[in-house]
Amino acid sequence: MPRVEVDGLTINYDVQGEGEPLLLIPYLSADHASFAFQVPAYAEHFSCIAIDLPGTGESDKPPGPYSTKGYADQVAGFLGAIGIEQAHVAGVSLGAAVGMHLAASHPGRVRSLSLHSPWHTSDAYLKRVVELWRTLASLLPTVADMVIQSIFPLAFTPALYVERPEVVDALADFVRSRPAQPLEAFMSQSEAVLAHNASSVLGEIGVPTLITFGALDLVTSTRFAEPLQSGIGGSELVVFDELSHAGLHEDPETFNRATLDFLLGQSS
Repeated sequence: MPRVEVDGLTINYDVQGEGEPLLLIPYLSADHASFAFQVPAYAEHFSCIAIDLPGTGESDKPPGPYSTKGYADQVAGFLGAIGIEQAHVAGVSLGAAVGMHLAASHPGRVRSLSLHSPWHTSDAYLKRVVELWRTLASLLPTVADMVIQSIFPLAFTPALYVERPEVVDALADFVRSRPAQPLEAFMSQSEAVLAHNASSVLGEIGVPTLITFGALDLVTSTRFAEPLQSGIGGSELVVFDELSHAGLHEDPETFNRATLDFLLGQSS
């Protein structure tokens, strides 16, 4: 897989498809493969560039703390390093938080913005959930164990566990198959989630923006919809009625159809 040096850090990434560049930014603890269910559909129309953020996958894992604004600056540098002047940008959860700062601070780099399961600033509930994950990560054998045992139940619906347990098992196997994230890297990366606050820069996002939520999501629920929509002028909102935080995995067909419709509407 290709790698590039950015500000002294090695960044790992994957490229599939041809067309206008589409940068895919993953969620907390995940690497580029978190978009495995999206890339086949997206790559029919776009050159999909999926990145391992520093602290994850095969990218370098520098000492923390990390921040969403710092990540955005690194991602802007990454795009420059691989020769991409401007890209469509899509991020899930932490990736969405990074995308907000990227579009606000480096507007020339972003052609359109897709924010999935996003939040503009970490509130008391979100912070409590992330602190729970941090505690369990320090107690369980691996970060992957924490993801499966404590993030999964908040990322997926009860129906998935009850009606399609084999899917949950397959996703757990998938998590365990990816490069292991060291505990120190997870703790540093989760600090970026705890400290995230893009409230003051939402008005600086001037590109076409899609915002999606799962109606059953508790972590980044639709409580964040109004502040994001009012802050980002002209943004579009889609709520998936039957999904939770990780709709891109639970129902890829529905997720891909809605998100690809938006992306195709922004391409030349």
